[in-house]
Amino acid sequence: MNDILRNIWSGLTGAPVLDQVNLVLGVVGVGLMIRRSLWAFPVGLAAVTVQGVLFFRTRIYADALLQVFFFVTLAWGWRHWSKGGGAAMELPVTRLGWRGCGVVVVLATLATVGWALALQRWTDAVIPWRDAFVAAFSVAAQVLQARKQIETWPLWIVVNLVAIPAYWSASLAFSAFLYLIYLALAVAGWVAWARAMKGGAHA
Repeated sequence: MNDILRNIWSGLTGAPVLDQVNLVLGVVGVGLMIRRSLWAFPVGLAAVTVQGVLFFRTRIYADALLQVFFFVTLAWGWRHWSKGGGAAMELPVTRLGWRGCGVVVVLATLATVGWALALQRWTDAVIPWRDAFVAAFSVAAQVLQARKQIETWPLWIVVNLVAIPAYWSASLAFSAFLYLIYLALAVAGWVAWARAMKGGAHA
C-alpha cells in the first residue's frame, strides 16, 4: 500500500511541468463540461494540444493523431453549443435514444476490432485491444459530448473502467489514480446533465 501511495505522490509532485499542466487542464476542462460551460471548450482545446505534444515527444504517434481529431471535435462542439441554442438560450441536453445508442456501440465496436487488428499487425503494441477500445469509444464519447447528448457520460465511464485496471495491472498506479478521478467526474457529469435535462436548467 505504501508503494502505491508513493507512486501516486511521486506522479503528482515529480512529473514534468507539461504533464502537470495537462492534468490540471484535463480536470478543469471536465469540471467545466459538467457545468455545461462554454469555457470547457477553450480549456479542452488547450488540454488536447498539450496532450498531443506529450504523445508526439514520446513517439506515440497514433495517440498524438487522435488528439488532432479531439481538437477538431471540440472546435465543432464549441460552435454547435454557441449557435445551437439561439442568442438567448443554452443548447439543451438531449438524449440519443436506444436506436442511436445501438448504432454508436456497433460503430465503436467495429472500429475497436479494426484498430486492434491493425495494431497487432503493424506495431509492437503491448495491449492492442485495450488501446483500441479506449481510443474508439473515446472518439464516440467525444462526438456525443460535442452534440451535448447525455450518453457521452456513460461512454466515458466505460472507457475509464477499462483503463483503470489496465494501468493498475501494469503497475502504473499514478495513471490508474488519474483515471479514477476522471471516472468520478464522469459519474458527476451524468448526474448533473440528467438533472439539467429533467429540469430544463440553463447555465
